[in-house]
Amino acid sequence: MGRIREPYLLDGLREYEKRLRRFVRLEIRAVEDEPCPETLSAEEERAARETEGARLLKRLGGREYVTALDLGGRMLDSPGLAAYLAARALEGWSSQAFVIGGSLGLSPKVLERADFRLSLSALTFPHQLTRLILLEQIFRACKINSHEAYHK
Repeated sequence: MGRIREPYLLDGLREYEKRLRRFVRLEIRAVEDEPCPETLSAEEERAARETEGARLLKRLGGREYVTALDLGGRMLDSPGLAAYLAARALEGWSSQAFVIGGSLGLSPKVLERADFRLSLSALTFPHQLTRLILLEQIFRACKINSHEAYHK
Protein backbone atom coordinates (compact mmCIF):
# COMPACT_ATOMS: atom_id res chain seq x y z
CA MET A 1 0.00 0.00 0.00
CA GLY A 2 1.16 3.47 -0.79
CA ARG A 3 4.06 5.05 -2.56
CA ILE A 4 7.49 5.24 -0.99
CA ARG A 5 9.07 8.68 -1.02
CA GLU A 6 11.92 8.40 1.49
CA PRO A 7 15.22 8.42 -0.45
CA TYR A 8 16.96 5.96 1.89
CA LEU A 9 14.15 3.41 1.44
CA LEU A 10 14.09 3.93 -2.33
CA ASP A 11 17.84 3.31 -2.46
CA GLY A 12 17.49 0.10 -0.48
CA LEU A 13 14.57 -1.11 -2.59
CA ARG A 14 16.47 -0.46 -5.82
CA GLU A 15 19.45 -2.39 -4.46
CA TYR A 16 17.41 -5.47 -3.55
CA GLU A 17 15.42 -5.32 -6.79
CA LYS A 18 18.76 -5.39 -8.62
CA ARG A 19 20.05 -8.30 -6.52
CA LEU A 20 16.86 -10.30 -7.00
CA ARG A 21 16.90 -10.03 -10.82
CA ARG A 22 19.30 -12.93 -11.11
CA PHE A 23 16.88 -15.20 -9.24
CA VAL A 24 13.32 -14.08 -10.04
CA ARG A 25 11.20 -11.83 -12.21
CA LEU A 26 10.05 -9.18 -9.78
CA GLU A 27 7.14 -6.82 -10.21
CA ILE A 28 6.15 -4.37 -7.50
CA ARG A 29 2.59 -3.13 -7.74
CA ALA A 30 1.98 -0.18 -5.48
CA VAL A 31 -1.64 0.50 -4.61
CA GLU A 32 -2.87 3.87 -3.38
CA ASP A 33 -3.53 3.93 0.34
CA GLU A 34 -6.30 5.82 2.08
CA PRO A 35 -5.50 8.96 4.09
CA CYS A 36 -5.49 7.95 7.75
CA PRO A 37 -5.45 10.84 10.19
CA GLU A 38 -5.00 9.93 13.85
CA THR A 39 -8.62 10.77 14.64
CA LEU A 40 -10.40 8.10 12.57
CA SER A 41 -13.33 6.40 14.23
CA ALA A 42 -13.51 2.60 14.25
CA GLU A 43 -16.05 2.75 11.41
CA GLU A 44 -13.82 5.07 9.37
CA GLU A 45 -10.86 2.71 9.91
CA ARG A 46 -12.97 -0.26 8.78
CA ALA A 47 -14.13 1.66 5.68
CA ALA A 48 -10.54 2.67 4.83
CA ARG A 49 -9.35 -0.95 5.19
CA GLU A 50 -12.19 -2.13 2.95
CA THR A 51 -11.40 0.51 0.30
CA GLU A 52 -7.71 -0.42 0.34
CA GLY A 53 -8.63 -4.09 0.29
CA ALA A 54 -10.80 -3.67 -2.79
CA ARG A 55 -7.90 -1.92 -4.55
CA LEU A 56 -5.51 -4.72 -3.60
CA LEU A 57 -7.87 -7.46 -4.75
CA LYS A 58 -8.25 -5.77 -8.14
CA ARG A 59 -4.47 -5.92 -8.59
CA LEU A 60 -4.23 -9.62 -7.79
CA GLY A 61 -4.66 -12.15 -10.54
CA GLY A 62 -6.39 -15.44 -10.02
CA ARG A 63 -3.26 -17.42 -10.85
CA GLU A 64 -1.02 -16.19 -8.04
CA TYR A 65 -0.21 -17.85 -4.77
CA VAL A 66 -0.99 -15.04 -2.34
CA THR A 67 0.96 -14.51 0.86
CA ALA A 68 -0.47 -11.80 3.09
CA LEU A 69 1.84 -10.14 5.55
CA ASP A 70 -0.10 -10.21 8.78
CA LEU A 71 0.92 -9.73 12.40
CA GLY A 72 -1.20 -12.77 13.25
CA GLY A 73 0.45 -14.89 10.56
CA ARG A 74 3.00 -17.64 10.92
CA MET A 75 6.59 -16.65 11.57
CA LEU A 76 9.32 -18.37 9.58
CA ASP A 77 13.06 -18.14 9.98
CA SER A 78 15.16 -17.49 6.87
CA PRO A 79 15.69 -21.17 6.00
CA GLY A 80 11.96 -21.69 6.60
CA LEU A 81 11.06 -18.91 4.17
CA ALA A 82 13.44 -20.42 1.62
CA ALA A 83 11.74 -23.81 2.02
CA TYR A 84 8.31 -22.16 1.77
CA LEU A 85 9.22 -20.45 -1.53
CA ALA A 86 10.80 -23.61 -2.92
CA ALA A 87 7.71 -25.65 -2.00
CA ARG A 88 5.43 -23.22 -3.86
CA ALA A 89 7.64 -23.52 -6.95
CA LEU A 90 7.61 -27.34 -6.72
CA GLU A 91 3.82 -27.22 -6.48
CA GLY A 92 3.79 -25.40 -9.81
CA TRP A 93 3.13 -21.86 -8.63
CA SER A 94 5.06 -19.78 -11.14
CA SER A 95 3.65 -16.56 -9.72
CA GLN A 96 3.65 -15.61 -6.07
CA ALA A 97 2.26 -12.38 -4.68
CA PHE A 98 3.15 -10.89 -1.33
CA VAL A 99 0.59 -8.41 -0.02
CA ILE A 100 1.56 -5.69 2.44
CA GLY A 101 -1.27 -3.69 3.96
CA GLY A 102 -1.34 -0.04 4.83
CA SER A 103 -1.02 1.48 8.27
CA LEU A 104 -4.41 0.03 9.28
CA GLY A 105 -3.58 -3.50 8.17
CA LEU A 106 -5.33 -5.69 5.63
CA SER A 107 -9.06 -6.05 5.15
CA PRO A 108 -10.75 -9.33 6.07
CA LYS A 109 -11.47 -9.93 2.36
CA VAL A 110 -7.77 -9.74 1.49
CA LEU A 111 -6.91 -12.07 4.36
CA GLU A 112 -9.60 -14.50 3.13
CA ARG A 113 -8.10 -14.40 -0.39
CA ALA A 114 -4.62 -15.15 0.96
CA ASP A 115 -3.31 -18.67 0.61
CA PHE A 116 -0.91 -18.10 3.50
CA ARG A 117 -0.41 -15.49 6.20
CA LEU A 118 3.17 -14.60 7.04
CA SER A 119 4.44 -12.54 9.95
CA LEU A 120 7.91 -11.08 9.54
CA SER A 121 8.21 -10.34 13.25
CA ALA A 122 6.29 -9.78 16.45
CA LEU A 123 7.48 -6.20 16.12
CA THR A 124 5.44 -3.62 14.20
CA PHE A 125 7.13 -1.96 11.21
CA PRO A 126 5.96 0.91 9.02
CA HIS A 127 4.51 -0.61 5.86
CA GLN A 128 7.07 1.24 3.71
CA LEU A 129 9.94 -0.35 5.64
CA THR A 130 8.20 -3.74 5.49
CA ARG A 131 8.64 -3.76 1.71
CA LEU A 132 12.40 -3.40 2.09
CA ILE A 133 12.59 -6.06 4.81
CA LEU A 134 10.51 -8.44 2.69
CA LEU A 135 12.70 -7.96 -0.40
CA GLU A 136 15.83 -8.58 1.66
CA GLN A 137 14.33 -11.76 3.09
CA ILE A 138 13.23 -13.02 -0.33
CA PHE A 139 16.76 -12.34 -1.61
CA ARG A 140 18.18 -14.25 1.34
CA ALA A 141 15.79 -17.14 0.65
CA CYS A 142 16.87 -17.21 -3.01
CA LYS A 143 20.51 -17.40 -1.93
CA ILE A 144 19.71 -20.24 0.47
CA ASN A 145 17.84 -22.13 -2.27
CA SER A 146 20.81 -21.62 -4.60
CA HIS A 147 23.14 -23.05 -1.93
CA GLU A 148 25.00 -19.77 -1.60
CA ALA A 149 26.15 -18.13 1.63
CA TYR A 150 23.38 -15.95 2.98
CA HIS A 151 24.44 -14.67 6.38
CA LYS A 152 26.65 -11.81 5.17
